[in-house]
Amino acid sequence: MESLKLAIEDARARYISINPLSEAADKRAEEFMPGGNTRSVLHFGPFPLTMVAGEGAELVDLDGHRYIDFVGDYSAGLFGHSDETIKAAVCEAMDKGIVMGAPTAYERELAALLCNRYRSLDQVRFCNSGTEANLMALTSALAITGRKKILAFNDAYHGGVIKFPGGSCQLNVPYDFVLADYNDVEGTADTIRQVGDELAAVIVEPILGAGGNIKGDPEFMHMLRDLTTETGALLIFDEVKTARLGPEGKQGILNIKPDLASFGKFIAGGLPTGAFGGTAEVMAHFNPKLEGNWNHAGTFNNNVCSMAAGCAAMGKIYTAERAHEFFEWSEAFRLSLNEMFAEKAVPMYANGRGSIIAIHFSTKRTGKTSEISAGCRTLRPLLHMELLLAGILICGRGDIFLSLPMNDGHLAKARLALEEFADRYKPLIEDVLG
Repeated sequence: MESLKLAIEDARARYISINPLSEAADKRAEEFMPGGNTRSVLHFGPFPLTMVAGEGAELVDLDGHRYIDFVGDYSAGLFGHSDETIKAAVCEAMDKGIVMGAPTAYERELAALLCNRYRSLDQVRFCNSGTEANLMALTSALAITGRKKILAFNDAYHGGVIKFPGGSCQLNVPYDFVLADYNDVEGTADTIRQVGDELAAVIVEPILGAGGNIKGDPEFMHMLRDLTTETGALLIFDEVKTARLGPEGKQGILNIKPDLASFGKFIAGGLPTGAFGGTAEVMAHFNPKLEGNWNHAGTFNNNVCSMAAGCAAMGKIYTAERAHEFFEWSEAFRLSLNEMFAEKAVPMYANGRGSIIAIHFSTKRTGKTSEISAGCRTLRPLLHMELLLAGILICGRGDIFLSLPMNDGHLAKARLALEEFADRYKPLIEDVLG
């Protein structure tokens, strides 16, 4: 481990030497924000870059360095930084007036686009983020079933107050969560049956994002559908990220219709929004024309800028046809990385599906977070830092998100950077993994 420590220190020293303005900006920000930060996932040592401009799939930092953006704002940046169609839609909406305090044509159009796209959505309601969408879905399940327990999965992330990195989190909402291991068919089935008629809902990401972009095995996902139906619990798909995969998201790929689904990230073209929806029977509880309806409030639920951007994003740009094409192109890139790693016999692989990827260090591929080694986690800071130095932005935890403005040249540069990393550090990686 000493050699890994020295390699990371060397990479960070090179990083510090070329980013003095970002370092100074981070230091100044500490006066007014704890650690100079307002979004924990964006922090990394020795300090994060400060970005000042973005165009297409590229970003420029305070020190003038240009990067290919594979962070993609953790999948929200599907459309890149300067899509002209989205910009025109937002400008048109602003010209007509904002904060109207009334329904507008935009929200109705976007609702129709989403319901016609995703099989789980008979009806939908908007909110302000994926976090909020998941809170509304969970709260709805508790109210509908009259039950108290919710099954979630270790290392899942459903928002800033619903996350389970190695267990629960201090800031989580005080719901009665029961945790199981992702892709553990038998163990999870036993847990569901044990909780039985106390179980209100199972919430699951079809790809476990923060846990390493681990694909949900079809057997596992179909078991969840069968057993929630059997026990009277609701199945909630968190498709905040995975709705970008193909024409219908992962629910379409898996051919599963959950009772509720949540959306966010990219559906408003990069502007903040969230959505949750499901069967007409479930969503009827929110109908203000019916007696005894549930009052779902939110000043910015239907803000015109996000709604207009969403109409452009989902109606004009990311059509079902474009989603299919992008998925196939992205998946080919992911598979090409695995072919390259295999040819070099380096213990690395590209996990995930399509445009949602994570780089893992291992001699075998895994479908469970419990099988991700400590060595894999300790190698990620070195990968992150070396790719930054090569002009490739990826997430600190190894995530890679592709965006629509990317071209074959962008992917070739990323592949080359990963190839050079593998060549340079193969002996170190093998030593760390043992």
